[in-house]
Amino acid sequence: MTDRDATARLLPWPDLVDALRTAVVELADGHIRCPARQVEPLQGGGALLSMLATAPDCAIHKLIAVVPDNPARGLPTIAGQLSVVDGATGALRLVLDGATVTARRTAALSMLGISTLLGRPPRHVLLAGTGTQALHHAQALAALYPQALLGVAGRTAEAAVRFCASLDGMDARPALLARPEPDVDVVITCTTSRQPIYTQPAQAGRLIIATGVFHPDAAEIGEETVRASRLYVDDRHGAAHEAGDLIRAGADWSHVHAIAAAMGHNASADDEPVLFKTVGCAAWDLAAARVALARLEYDAVNAD
Repeated sequence: MTDRDATARLLPWPDLVDALRTAVVELADGHIRCPARQVEPLQGGGALLSMLATAPDCAIHKLIAVVPDNPARGLPTIAGQLSVVDGATGALRLVLDGATVTARRTAALSMLGISTLLGRPPRHVLLAGTGTQALHHAQALAALYPQALLGVAGRTAEAAVRFCASLDGMDARPALLARPEPDVDVVITCTTSRQPIYTQPAQAGRLIIATGVFHPDAAEIGEETVRASRLYVDDRHGAAHEAGDLIRAGADWSHVHAIAAAMGHNASADDEPVLFKTVGCAAWDLAAARVALARLEYDAVNAD
C-alpha cells in the first residue's frame, strides 16, 4: 500500500484538476459508472463508507472510516484505502491511502469549481476550517492560485492563528467568517459543523463552496444564503440524499445543476450569487487513480 506522502506525490494538483474535469463530463455521459455509496454507522457517531466506480480503463473501490471524534483521540478523522484495478482484467494495479486521496480530490474539486464557476482567478479566498481538509485546500490554492490572498477562520481565533503559522511558505492570515472582507470572492467551508456557520447574504461576485458535511441533517451554509444562490453540485444523485445545506433550505431540485452543466459555458459568479456544494463520489476517486497510474508510468519511463 502506498503511504500518505507517496500518495500525495502521485497526485499533483494541476493533473488532478484536469482529471476531474474529464471525469465530471464522463460521469454525466455515462462513461463512468458510479453507484451510490454505502454508508453504515460506527459506534460513537462515525461511519464506514464503501465506494465503487468503473470505467473502461480502470475501476476503484474505496473503503474508509470517518470518525469526527478521532482528533480528540490523537487519530485522523478519515482512514482507509483505495484499491485500483485494471478495467479489463480486474488485476490489482495499485493501493493508495484513502484519506489522502479523499482530501486531495476534494480540494481539487473545489479548485475545479473556482475555475468553472467563478470565471476568473480568485483575488481573496476565505477558508473556514483548520483541519486536514482545510490544509489540503490551502495547499491547492497556493499551488494553483498563489496570487490570491488567503484568510482563515477557525472555531477559535487561536486555532486560526496556529493554522496560519503552520502553513510554511504560504501567506495566510486569520479572518472572521461572520465579517468577511468586502473583496472576498471565494468562501470555502471545510468543517464538520452540523449547524450553519456561514450566514452572510448571497451576493454576486462571491462564490461559496461548501465541502465539509455530507449528511442530510447537517449544513454549513445558512438557508437564506442557499435560497438566494444559483446552485451547483458535484453529483446530483448523491447530493439529493446527502447535501444537507440544500435539503434543509428546501432547495428546488429542478433548479439544482450538476457542475457538468457549466462545462464549456461562460459561467461567472460575478453575474449572480453562486453556491457549489460537494458531497463526493467514487468517480472523483477514479479520476485520482488515473492520475496516480499515469504518474507511476511517467516515473518508470524516465527512470530507464
